[in-house]
Amino acid sequence: MAQNETTKLILYVAGETPKSLAAIANLERICKEDLDNRYEVQVIDLKKEPRLAREHSIVAIPTLVRQLPAPIRKIIGDLSDAEKVLVSLNVKGAQ
Repeated sequence: MAQNETTKLILYVAGETPKSLAAIANLERICKEDLDNRYEVQVIDLKKEPRLAREHSIVAIPTLVRQLPAPIRKIIGDLSDAEKVLVSLNVKGAQ
């Protein structure tokens, strides 16, 4: 990933469940501590927009999708393991 490239992340959640709230908080922490303000985050509540689950091939929640830079990468879970999230989304070099 280029050093000045913005990472676009989309987090799919289902309402305000404990796992959804944990994923949001963990993603905020990861972005703040590891992505040096080079990120854009969108949170999509699939309870409010259920059609997006099928359209975007979301099979479990919470799911974090790295939309940009290509290729698209996904990770499922509450994002509590920051190292795993960074490695899985291939943004470890963003520090």
